Amino acid sequence: MNTRRTTAGPGPAAAGPPPGAAVRRRALGPLPEIERPTRASTDEARDLSVALFGRLRELEEGTAEYSYVRNTLVELNLSLVKFAARRFRGRPEPREEIVQVGTIGLIKAINRFDPSRGVDFSSFAIPTVVGEIKRFFRDTSWSVHVPRRLQELRIELARAQEELEQRTGRRPTRTELAGRLRVSEADIVQAELAHHAYAADSLDAPLTGEDADDPPARAAGRATGVAEPAYGLIDDLVSLQPLIARLDDRDREILSLRFVHDLTQAEIGRRVGLSQMHVSRILTRVLDDLRTGLLAEDTHPTAP
Repeated sequence: MNTRRTTAGPGPAAAGPPPGAAVRRRALGPLPEIERPTRASTDEARDLSVALFGRLRELEEGTAEYSYVRNTLVELNLSLVKFAARRFRGRPEPREEIVQVGTIGLIKAINRFDPSRGVDFSSFAIPTVVGEIKRFFRDTSWSVHVPRRLQELRIELARAQEELEQRTGRRPTRTELAGRLRVSEADIVQAELAHHAYAADSLDAPLTGEDADDPPARAAGRATGVAEPAYGLIDDLVSLQPLIARLDDRDREILSLRFVHDLTQAEIGRRVGLSQMHVSRILTRVLDDLRTGLLAEDTHPTAP
């Protein structure tokens, strides 16, 4: 999936040659042309996105003008995809592949976003992007690491089981399967375990049928831990720690009062002796600086 264009051509949501100047002019209307959307700063991307979403609502879906505006929105907000991809940097999948999948989530977020609700687009898009990446892992990953030899044997075992069952009219034994595949019975057992690793049942699945009436099963269900959303924030918090350490005392205090003690901006202003508007400007500046620091891929600060 190509997520870049030379100047202002189509992004990942479109195909074909870059649109001509006439199409770009009709697409943007009164808005100025954006030469390099992927290089826009955080503030520029936010302001331009608001204007482009307004323009998108005026255009007819399916037209070249609509596609151009949507593609520009994708490029303006690719930093959100990179930000979300950082959470999965420990995965074995290539980072480029994760970003490509996340870009699909970004396109879905753009298609579903309703500016009239007064919600910031980045707050709306991040959960959609993260959800798309997690769905990709869930659909393509093994439950546990399994050697490739056993992955291949699992496929051969399934074929042999089907062939022998059709021939004999019954389920084949492990001895018969081992003879058919010319492997040991121990290999057959390992291949069966590999099958369960690939198609493991979810621990979050509700108990049904006989399991629901089985006291040990009910006890196991109660003892199973639930997904903790905060776990997904650990990577981000570790990355934020050195960035927060660079803030001055006042900025750190205001940040703590807002997000640790959950005070409103007016309450913070009374606490530190500033106006609510001044506190709002400080929070906006600090959060933008932290976000820029997290997105700086070539910077790896060392925590004190």
